[in-house]
Amino acid sequence: MTVFRKTPGQTMSALLAATLISAPVLAAAEPAPPAQAGGTVDRARLKQEAIAAVDAQAKLVQQMVDSVFSFAEPGFQEYQTMEYLTGILAKNGFKITRGVAGIPTAWTATWGAGGPLVALGSDVDGLLGLSQYPGSPTLKPMIAGAPGHGEGHNSGMPLIVAAAIATKQVMEKNGIKGRLMLWPGVAEELLATKAFYVREGLFKGVDVSIFTHVSSDFSTGWGDSGNNALVSAEYTFHGKTAHAAGQPWEGRSALDGVEVMDMAWNMRREHLPVTQRSHYVITNGGGQPNIVPDVASVWYYFREQTFGTVRGLYETGNEIAEAAAKATGTTVEHKLLGYAAPNFGNKPLAEAAYANIAAVGMPKWSADDQAFAKAVQTANKRTPKPLATTPSPLSTPDNRERSLGGGSDDIGDIMWTVPTITIRFPSNIPSLIGHNVLSAIAMATPIAHKGAVAGAKSVAMTTLDIMTTPQLVADAKAFQQDVQFKDQKYDPVVTAADKPAIHLNKQLMDRIRPEMRKFYYDPAKYPTYLDQLGIKYPNLDTKPK
Repeated sequence: MTVFRKTPGQTMSALLAATLISAPVLAAAEPAPPAQAGGTVDRARLKQEAIAAVDAQAKLVQQMVDSVFSFAEPGFQEYQTMEYLTGILAKNGFKITRGVAGIPTAWTATWGAGGPLVALGSDVDGLLGLSQYPGSPTLKPMIAGAPGHGEGHNSGMPLIVAAAIATKQVMEKNGIKGRLMLWPGVAEELLATKAFYVREGLFKGVDVSIFTHVSSDFSTGWGDSGNNALVSAEYTFHGKTAHAAGQPWEGRSALDGVEVMDMAWNMRREHLPVTQRSHYVITNGGGQPNIVPDVASVWYYFREQTFGTVRGLYETGNEIAEAAAKATGTTVEHKLLGYAAPNFGNKPLAEAAYANIAAVGMPKWSADDQAFAKAVQTANKRTPKPLATTPSPLSTPDNRERSLGGGSDDIGDIMWTVPTITIRFPSNIPSLIGHNVLSAIAMATPIAHKGAVAGAKSVAMTTLDIMTTPQLVADAKAFQQDVQFKDQKYDPVVTAADKPAIHLNKQLMDRIRPEMRKFYYDPAKYPTYLDQLGIKYPNLDTKPK
């Protein structure tokens, strides 16, 4: 039998959180009697129980957020993150299935019987080259060139895990029927998995879905969010080698094919709608200058607002690639690496979630939190803006500005499969740059921890609404059929022949992971990751390093 002893300075809630990680799962408590006369459900009481259950896991949330930050794994290489999170869920009574949809780092964690099936998910991957010490207002990589959580994805699944454990506890205690399925957004920064999840039937039988994403605000919304659909494709040109100086006429440069394609695409941009976004990187430009390269590759992201327009943009790219090959005497093949559908949130679910967001409210930021946020903004010449103290309004088609194109998120593929919403939770600092080292600075600090706890409460409360309100599920499904599907249907470019690009980032991580392991967080030795790194919070030193 494992005995847990309270250490100096450790709260009882922190001690309870530690038992959730280390102790075997206890048998479910006997169901409580009906909450009110006549058997009606006292949802207010259930939600208070859920809030208390999340608060009891505050230490666990901190440990999970800090641990996943320290792993800093990019898309398709989230192995340490997978083992860590599924280990916690398995110890808390969830059944783990790994390698789902043919993706080694993808998994599901399921629990429950009868009632609605609710899917809960968030993204887990980091970004290349964005290594950054947390808690440092100035830019300072932990390992030069290593990946980092410059989007804040380290906070989302810890939130979901805490919410699921709390919901499970409340459901067991009160005899509530229902099922949970947790899943991670693997390689979201590559927009490379959720369409494959859908294609492989991962959400078959799911009634509704709740997704979360890190932010500096606390919000949700419904309708077309303005996110662009996306096609990710790599074009590989094939030519013939030759001595670049002695016999250049004997060669056919694959790099010429890449460069002609890029030049032609940039000329075409002038005649494309303003809503499109497209960008590329040359992933292989040849070996050395005196050899005519026989292989060269370029990786494109094509973004547009609808299923039809993004398909048309992709087809234009294919046509230009073929023309470039003909112009340079080469051949070209293209491979789909990822896809993301436009986003569309469910109104009944969003309204239910927003009521819970309003009830939870923003975290109680300390003076240290506000001072640190200001120091980060000041040191990096960002617009000063304090941490928000009230949730944002419910986002609707009536109060949102018209989108002229922008980012993408492959949660859209799930949104067009089952009724889904995204809850944005306040674990980062306002006025920062996305996909940038700045967005990593706060992601293992009390700001990230408090925001994830608040988000977990809203997810647990909304999940209980779904489990105890059959009409909410019916309304969510009706809205999807009658409103969402009125003008568009799910029409991805992903085919049965396309495969997840699980090779991406492998060579990098094989090389750099041994060095990164030296920075993994050890919660058994250090209260927080900042303590392990020797960083005193709040660090307000804004002098350039």
